[in-house]
Amino acid sequence: MPPRFEIIGEISNIETFASGTAIREIARLRRLYGRGRWRKRKGLAQIRLPDGSIHKAELHWYEASGIGRREFKIKYLLEDRKAHGESCSKAICRLRQQ
Repeated sequence: MPPRFEIIGEISNIETFASGTAIREIARLRRLYGRGRWRKRKGLAQIRLPDGSIHKAELHWYEASGIGRREFKIKYLLEDRKAHGESCSKAICRLRQQ
């Protein structure tokens, strides 16, 4: 499956908001990628969508030292959140459903 988006440049404002057993998917992550100190993280980055448009977005992903970053997803586009409150944009909702 081709990537749904491309990260352009660095990810900034990185925060950890769950780690270890606080991650609901911990058993699946360990089964797929191996044991590690898993963390669920978020940060801001410029992304390119499949249609070629470039946006600033908040991304969420899982990360473990020695394993790396896995399963990036777009939480929301910053421009859309400013314009429409907390709801996600139609484009992002469509990406999540694919």
